[in-house]
Amino acid sequence: MAENISTPRISAPHLENFSHQTVRVLGKVTQLRGEQATLDAGGDVHVLLNRGPVQDSHLILNHAFEIVGKVNADLSVKVLAATDFGANLDYSAVAAVVEATHRYKEIFYESGDI
Repeated sequence: MAENISTPRISAPHLENFSHQTVRVLGKVTQLRGEQATLDAGGDVHVLLNRGPVQDSHLILNHAFEIVGKVNADLSVKVLAATDFGANLDYSAVAAVVEATHRYKEIFYESGDI
């Protein structure tokens, strides 16, 4: 039987509840420095970029990116995939989706996932 893998949408305040789990974070790239970047997703989220065969060097400063990644013990996020949402995103809508994800978590992820 295939394992059910969920990737809950989170923002910076949720990081500590999802340590060692795969999540989705959507935020604005505020800093790029080598193999690391910072997203503003309701607070700073430090992401570790992938410099292997699939590189994340396409992150663009001041663009919104959705990061699918694994939350490390230090609450940084190791990028598994990144999608550019452009420079004009309604961040209040993003925050509302994250809030709904956690208010109605039984729809979006199983409680055993966290």
